[in-house]
Amino acid sequence: MYLGGLEAGDTNFVCAVGDADGNVLVRERIPTADPQTTMAQVIRFFENFKIVSIGVGTFGSIDLNKESATYGSITASPKRGWAHYPLFKSLSEAVGVPMGITTNGNAAALGELHKGAAQGLDGCLYMTVGTGISAGLIMENQFLHGLTHPEMGHILLRRHPKDAFQGLCPQHRDCLEGLASGPAIEARWGKKLTSLDDDHLAWSIEATYLAQALMHYALIISPKRIILGGAVMKQNQLFPLIRTQLQQLLAGSIDCAELKDQIDSYVVPPALGENAGIIGALILGRETYRQRSGKIA
Repeated sequence: MYLGGLEAGDTNFVCAVGDADGNVLVRERIPTADPQTTMAQVIRFFENFKIVSIGVGTFGSIDLNKESATYGSITASPKRGWAHYPLFKSLSEAVGVPMGITTNGNAAALGELHKGAAQGLDGCLYMTVGTGISAGLIMENQFLHGLTHPEMGHILLRRHPKDAFQGLCPQHRDCLEGLASGPAIEARWGKKLTSLDDDHLAWSIEATYLAQALMHYALIISPKRIILGGAVMKQNQLFPLIRTQLQQLLAGSIDCAELKDQIDSYVVPPALGENAGIIGALILGRETYRQRSGKIA
């Protein structure tokens, strides 16, 4: 039996079919267009396989209140046409199998927890730094939700003294996402990320903002491990800068080895690379099937 997984992103929808261990057997990448065009291709993909369930990690703010009439809908998105789109309802009715849905940050965290950089733990925080900034959090093997799911990319920060950039976030301008996302870096310097030298001031400014964010997360929610993925974090020179600045900001206020002499294994890149989200979606599909049937696919 096969499981379905969908990683719905601003740029692409990644569809996959896999086994119960989260191994991807077949994959297809579909450019994100309007909902009707995109979802028709997604549904066609899954109709070609006898899947027993499907797990979805999606972009946008989404309604994760299972008592809500709009459960599984994208509630807000800058992507044209996707705000208020009933993703869960549309896909589950078309495919006709049990379906689980969460944020794409949560899906990536789930993938890393089971098969990646957080194996052996009961939780982690996965933060994507790319076109936008978002994060997913698992604690005691459960996604962290409250009134809604956390929006960790929109926290406010102290400005770097050498940064005069006004920020790109349409709601807040100079929140974390507005200052530290990939588009913000490129707009600030007028260059592509890959054209900036490793010792460019850009990376010191970026590390300052990301370290501040991690300080808040470490103090407030105390994740077991922090995993930083996304296109910006492919700049490997960022990791030592972030770790050093995080320790300086905390100034010993959290007395544990992970934030002192084990910092290199506490703030880490994803072991699954770009596959974290889709593998997490497959695992969510597996857990959904187990809950519905009491079986393992």
